[in-house]
Amino acid sequence: MAASVFDSPLHAQLFPTGETGRLFSDSAALRAMLLVEGALAKAQGEMGIIPDISAAAIHRASLEIQIDPGALAEATGQNGVSVPGMVAAVRAEMSAPEHAQYVHWGATSQDIIDTGLMLRLRQVLALAEADLKRLLGALADQAEAHAALPMAARTYGQHATPTSWGAVLASWGGPLLDALIALDALRASSLWVSLSGAAGTSAALGDRAPALRAALAEGLGLHDPGRSWHTDRAPLLRIAAWMAQITAALATMGQSLIGLAASDTGEVTLGMAGASSTMPQKQNPVAASVLVALSHQTGGFMSGLQTASVHNHQRDGAAWFAEWMLVPQIALSAAASLQQAIAVVKDLQPVPRRMAENIEGGLGLAHAEALSFALAERMPRAEAQAATKALCREAVETRTPLAKVAARQHADLPAGLFKAEAQLGQAPADARAFTARVRAL
Repeated sequence: MAASVFDSPLHAQLFPTGETGRLFSDSAALRAMLLVEGALAKAQGEMGIIPDISAAAIHRASLEIQIDPGALAEATGQNGVSVPGMVAAVRAEMSAPEHAQYVHWGATSQDIIDTGLMLRLRQVLALAEADLKRLLGALADQAEAHAALPMAARTYGQHATPTSWGAVLASWGGPLLDALIALDALRASSLWVSLSGAAGTSAALGDRAPALRAALAEGLGLHDPGRSWHTDRAPLLRIAAWMAQITAALATMGQSLIGLAASDTGEVTLGMAGASSTMPQKQNPVAASVLVALSHQTGGFMSGLQTASVHNHQRDGAAWFAEWMLVPQIALSAAASLQQAIAVVKDLQPVPRRMAENIEGGLGLAHAEALSFALAERMPRAEAQAATKALCREAVETRTPLAKVAARQHADLPAGLFKAEAQLGQAPADARAFTARVRAL
């Protein structure tokens, strides 16, 4: 297989990244860096740092020049970064040395690469935002439609108390909604421009450096951190953590769906599930499994990124290079998770009959908590719990529904005590509240 599933034509439909995949190519990286060089020259021309006519020529060239990434391979291998080769190529293409000499004036490679990455990450977040809104809309519609559809809640893989399918959907959507709401703050705190020069001191730009950095940020639509962040990788960690949060939330949904779609549970159907090569009856939960796998992968990459955030002195090549390997994979994992989740929710259907059968097929033990509180109305709480445990043991040993066992000893139990729809608590309200929050966006 390919070195990365995201670069694999064979696995393109299993791990689809949508438009986000286009942002992590050599051509996209060079285009973003050229935009930074052009915006830098434009700002410098407006401030009188370089001749205005040269700034205009450089800005125009940054928009027009096309550079073959392969042509920079030798220089990149020698220099460790692509910027020197790119700058040389721009100067050669301009064929105007009197203007070309001002390309990259006062900047260092890390300024250009980091800022170019932020331009691409800004687009990554915009695409993720659109996908999140689409996914949340679908979850909200289903949560409202099934707000009061009873099913067994499960803790530690065992029946707990009744909940509703709508509440389960809302529980999956809640962290996604929180992430969506947090996006504006994330952009402000992390989509930073970098312009600090060779050692983070902006020595080549003198006392005009702060104003130039602010102007560059404005020109590119990024934020001015007010300082150097060459060795402060917190902005990237925050963005990566946001993407990992998305991937983890979707993996939680995927993991539960695998269990709910299992042959002996059968409480949901997943539409076009995957076929087995040898077992005709199989309908494998492929997309749900992809969600879990992507989170597994992201966890490893996040650990690597945390380690790579430790930079040495004022610049650190080794740690920085590691980021180049890790950040794209984290972003593409999040993008693929969102793409698959949208497809999953689109075809997702509950099976109410199986939900009801599973609650009652468990001898009604999901109502044990309600029974214990009903008994606590007539005896101390500890005694009520002990009595309920004894009744549950008898139900299991005799394979008799808990309702019948309890009725033998407590004939005057409240009506509806053993009806799932009467024991949903706040589940329907939670489902509807989630829907209202999504629709209020």
